[in-house]
Amino acid sequence: MPFAFESAQLNLKLFDLRREPVLRAAREWFLLEFCPESADELFEIANGERNSEFRMVLGYWDMAASLVTTGAIDADSFRAAHGEIVGTFSKIQPFLSELRARTGEAEICRHMEQVVMGMADAETVLKRRRTALYTAHKARQARLAEKAV
Repeated sequence: MPFAFESAQLNLKLFDLRREPVLRAAREWFLLEFCPESADELFEIANGERNSEFRMVLGYWDMAASLVTTGAIDADSFRAAHGEIVGTFSKIQPFLSELRARTGEAEICRHMEQVVMGMADAETVLKRRRTALYTAHKARQARLAEKAV
């Protein structure tokens, strides 16, 4: 079990890494625009022009979560500091089994899954977060369409 100070230091370092401009832009796209309705749509997006952003976001959060699963950061401390991981995971969770099967990568996002599913009432929280993110996306799309007219 890491000391509270060590967990805090690593959490701050992870937060600092999130400020890197390319990662920040990729995270913004993932949370605001990436809203697949099916596994096929997820693969179409992930294999298209946004492939690098897709991989960057999932890679960052799985790496960050690995610091929890390997014991370097306390899980509760991590979840308190990095709630964005829940929204990120909520976008891929419905398609995770198929993502693993199609890519042949049984371990993809395994650390994210373990950290997020370790929350109390994880399924309910994930569904609520996914609904909120998809609803906000649809509202943005409707406003853009309205402006275009």
